[in-house]
Amino acid sequence: MTSSPRRSILACLMTALIVVQGCLGRPAPSTSTVSRTTTGDAPAGDISYSAFGDAAELAVFEALIDAYRQRNPRVTVNLNVVPNQNDFMTRLSAAFTAGSPPDVFLINYRRYGQFASKGVLEPLEDWMVRGGKLHKEDFFELPLKAFTWNGKLQCIPQNQSSLVVYYNRDVFTKYRVPFPNESWTWADFLNTARALTLDVDDDGTTDLHGLTLEPSIIRAAPFIWQHGGRIVDDEDAPTRITLDDPKTVEALVYFIRLHTFFRVSPNEAEYKAEGPDSRFMTGKAAMTLNSRRVVPEFRTIKGFSWDVAALPSDEQKATTLHSDAYCIAASSPNKVAAWDFVEFTIGPEGQEITARLGRTVPSLKAVANSPAFLDPSLPPANSRLFLDLAPHLRLLPMLAEWPSIERIVSEEIESAFFGAQSARDSIATANRRANDQLKR
Repeated sequence: MTSSPRRSILACLMTALIVVQGCLGRPAPSTSTVSRTTTGDAPAGDISYSAFGDAAELAVFEALIDAYRQRNPRVTVNLNVVPNQNDFMTRLSAAFTAGSPPDVFLINYRRYGQFASKGVLEPLEDWMVRGGKLHKEDFFELPLKAFTWNGKLQCIPQNQSSLVVYYNRDVFTKYRVPFPNESWTWADFLNTARALTLDVDDDGTTDLHGLTLEPSIIRAAPFIWQHGGRIVDDEDAPTRITLDDPKTVEALVYFIRLHTFFRVSPNEAEYKAEGPDSRFMTGKAAMTLNSRRVVPEFRTIKGFSWDVAALPSDEQKATTLHSDAYCIAASSPNKVAAWDFVEFTIGPEGQEITARLGRTVPSLKAVANSPAFLDPSLPPANSRLFLDLAPHLRLLPMLAEWPSIERIVSEEIESAFFGAQSARDSIATANRRANDQLKR
């Protein structure tokens, strides 16, 4: 794969950092017992590694591979990164169907159930125990739960992120709008977005929006939980989608009215022309909602300063867990080398690399509480927020059918968000279609 100069420079800097750490006396990790061949040598051979991400995330993946190569040059890691997550999932599903999945892949917990339910993943809990380097008690608990299927840890989580508000500090200061604080409410959030939606033209376009966001269930879910609503009947063993719950309906109506009534976010044409991340980066929106994964890209912003804040709260505080994990295909011909790579990337050294480059909130508690993640000289200055939000994290439904249900519900939310149908009609349709999907 050909790298851009910026990605190559970033990878080289990370490699240099690792070398310097070694010169300062930092011990190099030893190969675990489970990762050794019968001759006692380090594992060798080629493994394939697939993930999705933008150019900034690609630089993180390349830095990890370069660092791993310093530890074990006998393994060649062939990286394949797909920019779009939907395309990535389509290709990954096709690869499993064809019997040629990647040895290692990085996947979100919302999407791995379709593979875990079919038994095509290599359960990694036993590898963790035999390897002896990684211990479950060193990880945050919720990501481990997210990747546990039928009582067995299937994949090893690399992060414990959450949905937060990214905000343009310079715009807030310019228009004398108070920065978000930990006690702000839905009303405060709406008033802030309205105060920063400016210069609405006759054709409906706006020079500055107070808010830009993806009109989907993964963005709406925290508002449902904050209002006391439910997405499913039983979070531990769901059997029915409950978007018809009165509290859920009220929360979704509030979420949809952010655009249909209050017009604080881009209209459909503007949204299709420029997505939330880009619109925030170009200074056309004062706030956006996302997880930690956008930080590498947002760190390239030159025109303004930005930071993160907690979502507003209603009856209670709540936010969504965003977590990815490394999985190994059960059919991998080189599981020893695959595990050796996963063990490195998920271990302290690998997690420090991804933490410094901004992509993740480390799943290892020690790394999450270290300067590698909390460095205040790198934006966001308020990185500790991601740790403070841990008690308020909630899981989206753990269902093999969830990817299809998520798509269906998000389609209906988007339809209502841009005014194609009423909010309540959209919610009713989403609930019916989702439960029909669950019954198949």
